[in-house]
Amino acid sequence: MFDLAPVSLWLEDYSALRLLFERWRDLGVTDLRRHLTEDRTRIEECSAVLRVIKVNQRTLSLFDARDLAHLVDNLSLVFRDDMLGSHLEELVRLWDGNTDFFSNTVNYTLAGRRLDIQLSGSILPGYEANWSRVLIAIEDVTDREVARAKLAVSEAYARGLFEHSPVSLWAEDFRGVKRLLDEARRQGIQDFPVFTDVHPVFVQQCLSEVHVLDVNRQTLDLFAAPDKATLLRRLGDVFRANMLNHFREQLIDLWNGKLFQQREVVNYTLDGGELHLLMQFSVLPGHESDWGLVQVALTDITARKRAEAYLEFLGKHDVLTKLYNRSFYNDEINRIERKNIYPVTVMIADLNGLKAANDSLGHAAGDSLLSRMGEVLQKAVDRQSYAARIGGDEFAILMPGADERDGAAMIDTIDRMIEINNQFHSESILSFSMGVATSRPGERLEALLKRADEEMYKAKRAFQALQASDEAAL
Repeated sequence: MFDLAPVSLWLEDYSALRLLFERWRDLGVTDLRRHLTEDRTRIEECSAVLRVIKVNQRTLSLFDARDLAHLVDNLSLVFRDDMLGSHLEELVRLWDGNTDFFSNTVNYTLAGRRLDIQLSGSILPGYEANWSRVLIAIEDVTDREVARAKLAVSEAYARGLFEHSPVSLWAEDFRGVKRLLDEARRQGIQDFPVFTDVHPVFVQQCLSEVHVLDVNRQTLDLFAAPDKATLLRRLGDVFRANMLNHFREQLIDLWNGKLFQQREVVNYTLDGGELHLLMQFSVLPGHESDWGLVQVALTDITARKRAEAYLEFLGKHDVLTKLYNRSFYNDEINRIERKNIYPVTVMIADLNGLKAANDSLGHAAGDSLLSRMGEVLQKAVDRQSYAARIGGDEFAILMPGADERDGAAMIDTIDRMIEINNQFHSESILSFSMGVATSRPGERLEALLKRADEEMYKAKRAFQALQASDEAAL
């Protein structure tokens, strides 16, 4: 049985080691670990007194030895380098009175090949007093350790890709979501979009079943989180507002079997900042049946969305006054006429004194007047009305659905706003010439705008006459 055993077996004599231990004890050694660590040659001294009595055939083939003598004569090639550390632990265990020991260590064949081994040894019954018979079994676990090392490298590589990805990565568990969707199918739900529209609480319930398993470093930076625990504890601050609408769309795609999704969403940082994100959602391979592992990648597109919003703003607004521009004004007139909205009130306003300000004080002073006029008109109009800069110093307010009284009220509001504005800018007085008109039954908008324009010019001529009179009096 010894010779034919499928593992390497060694029968050894440790009696000289026991005598060496007794001598050290007589010399006052109480802590063998410290004694051996202080001088590593003492470990080699212990190994040198061990005597190999017999090995089996598996041992000879494993260590590339011709016979026992060949093996014993070259034990220094077998037990070296990495083995000393584990051998120290075996010696300490025997010193402490144990009759067996176990370790994972390294040996070498006589040809120099490294062996990862699992070693177990035991003092045979009846030999506890002198340790003259110790049986050692060695199992070659090199393939297992190589596979484990490769797995560790692979895991480290995957973890590195996850942790250092330049985009925010989330590992999530969607099994609870799948259970709820499957249950909805069993209950006979067919039109899932209508179902979620009628039962928004179901969407909220599904969201509560999403479990975040891990996030990477970029996620913490993106969401202004000091650590993972804080982020996971405050997910309610991240996923709020319109998030449920985005999640509902995500559920509809999952209901329809779409396990990879891409859409733009809005989340929030822990300090309240708004984030526009491109979300890429994927059920990872091997988890299609239960959705137990899902990866969500979030790319920050906030800067792009802001640029798009600004470009859209520029397409409809005047940069200086922040009011709508001539293009928007024309489009709105066409819309009002197409929809045949009645009544419609239009106010045309001209900024008084712009040329004089530019000539005497410079264009910066003129721009300041235009900017102040924009402030006044923005505060004066409500959500149903539109204020636009339609020329250099000419402005218009479109008031769909407004009658004469609304027009008169608008002029009063603007007059009050001008008075307040001038209190803060006494060095430069803001003044408008305004004309207002309300549409008549069957009247085209072109005619309405012409009447409002004529009213503005009447006010402009009256202002100029008064200004000339004041100058003549001086």
